[in-house]
Amino acid sequence: MEAIHDFLPISKEDMKRRGIDRLDFVYVCGDAYVDHPSFGHAIITRLLESYGYSVGIIAQPDWKDDASISVLGEPRLGFLVSGGNMDSMVNHYSVSKKRRQTDAFSPGGVMGKRPDYASIVYCNLIRRTYKHTPIIIGGIEGSLRRLAHYDYWSNKVKRSILMDSGADLISYGMGERSIIEIAEALAAGIDVKDITYIRGTVFRTQDPSFIEDAILLPSYEEISTNKEAYAKSFYTQYQNTDAFSAKKMAEAYPHGVYVVQNPPQKPLSMQEMDDVYALPYMRTYHPIYEKDGGIPAISEVKFSLISNRGCFGGCNFCALTFHQGRIVQTRSHASILAEAECMIKDKDFKGYIHDVGGPTANFRHPSCQKQLTKGVCMNRQCLFPKPCKNLTVDHKDYLKLLRKLRALPGVKKVFVRSGIRFDYLLEDPDDSFFRELCQYHVSGQLKVAPEHISDNVLKYMGKPPVVVYDRFKDKYRKINEKIGKKQYLVPYLMSSHPGSTLKDAIALAEYLRDLGYMPEQVQDFYPTPSTISTCMYYTGLDPATMEPVYVAHNPHEKAMQRALIQYRNPKNYDLVYEALKKEHREDLIGFDKHCLIRPRKLAEERQGQSRKKKQDSKYQSKDKRQHSKKATQRPRANRKGKR
Repeated sequence: MEAIHDFLPISKEDMKRRGIDRLDFVYVCGDAYVDHPSFGHAIITRLLESYGYSVGIIAQPDWKDDASISVLGEPRLGFLVSGGNMDSMVNHYSVSKKRRQTDAFSPGGVMGKRPDYASIVYCNLIRRTYKHTPIIIGGIEGSLRRLAHYDYWSNKVKRSILMDSGADLISYGMGERSIIEIAEALAAGIDVKDITYIRGTVFRTQDPSFIEDAILLPSYEEISTNKEAYAKSFYTQYQNTDAFSAKKMAEAYPHGVYVVQNPPQKPLSMQEMDDVYALPYMRTYHPIYEKDGGIPAISEVKFSLISNRGCFGGCNFCALTFHQGRIVQTRSHASILAEAECMIKDKDFKGYIHDVGGPTANFRHPSCQKQLTKGVCMNRQCLFPKPCKNLTVDHKDYLKLLRKLRALPGVKKVFVRSGIRFDYLLEDPDDSFFRELCQYHVSGQLKVAPEHISDNVLKYMGKPPVVVYDRFKDKYRKINEKIGKKQYLVPYLMSSHPGSTLKDAIALAEYLRDLGYMPEQVQDFYPTPSTISTCMYYTGLDPATMEPVYVAHNPHEKAMQRALIQYRNPKNYDLVYEALKKEHREDLIGFDKHCLIRPRKLAEERQGQSRKKKQDSKYQSKDKRQHSKKATQRPRANRKGKR
């Protein structure tokens, strides 16, 4: 069959045009169909296609209509299911559990195109129609919910997604290798129930022989009723996320059922990474969405370059290590430059490459040579509490890459927006990268993520102490002065992270006061599935030490912590006042320059004056409108009279 460079089939007509009677796989996704390597469904489907399998896509099926799942017919080998690039619950709800108004992964940004717990709903939908067809779950939703997990939105421990979905397998983490192995097994006629040996997969069984060589985790019944057992179970899982050292794990459910997780897949080689990003993507959304205004999410990635995967940063509130692992995997310069040259030819390209990075932009190699053969340390972090003595700190390769991209004809500016790990940057004795970062790759502002300034909170975040950020801040200022630029740091800050008390929030407010900076936005800690911080939030225990951790659960206290970070906003006055009174910090209420707010009486007077001004302005505007209305009405009457 002649190769067709086009979007993959989304209808029977598309299949007919390609000469396909029956697809090998049907990929069901919670996102709209975007054929770009920043979208997981695009990578997996294009990869399967490159191995000779025919694949169709059902994007955002109507979960209320069983017929929506059969528009491409029954696939020969199986259904592949993903909730989308984000966990569907994070996509749908803010940290306060309020419904979001827009969905960047849906046509026109319209909310409501996918259900809550999308992967589960889609699998149930498939299973009602196709009783025996294999179903494989992938993507971030399946990966982070692969074993029993705390679910913030229902405030309870939920079973493995494998149990609630009725699916046969989970392909977790970076799924390129496992999905091809699964496809080959199914194509060879192996029953999906017998595919129990592939790395990077999770399966369900009632055969106790499969758990003989596995770590037996506490049962679902135990962890759903005992928070200490939950914390221990989660930390065991966390310690077994490395492809070299991880063991098989099993979790028991009623009626003799076990959910078994195989060790992760080994990291992709540079050549494998290059091959993945060289697949024939259309690099945009399917034209059927044009009438709806397109897919907003494409604007963030269309002119960005992914240079790496994995992260050895180890922030406790981030699920990346649970998903991609701690070993950094990179693409070659040739691969990245080829993609950049392809971008430059795009009619919409204006000369700006928006980003060159990955989870952490300035990670371009594993943190140490040992990781390439022995994996990461089970009980030690690369950067926390301080950089490991074996850490390889070198920005030369990344700098060479950025220089090559800057030199491409048609490129005006290359930005770095993925985020710089500033403590790692400070460890580099060579300032060349830091200097060129400021000189060429920042546009007025550099966004960094100290997250907090209280060492007590930073400890629970897995972030460096505040003195490290202060060192970075000073060095950034000096470099910009030296190159004659006036550029600013924009720090990302988080309120209400486990460990953060009102005292810590007040300390952060004082730090911002001294800095002369008030953030426009503040992010409350969001307990997403499968992070150490979420485990702390639910259990009140640090799973690494099993010591108690203070957690702000009360919405009012969370509001106070958030308000303190934006203490200058008049709307936050009452909350800030209450917090300061509660912590006996009346010394911060007054007229001195170190005070955060003015005394209540004066504040009330000022608010009253402000309200009066607004009212006066309102009445003046009303008078003007009425006067204007009369003025415009008179000529009309005159004109009518003349007629």
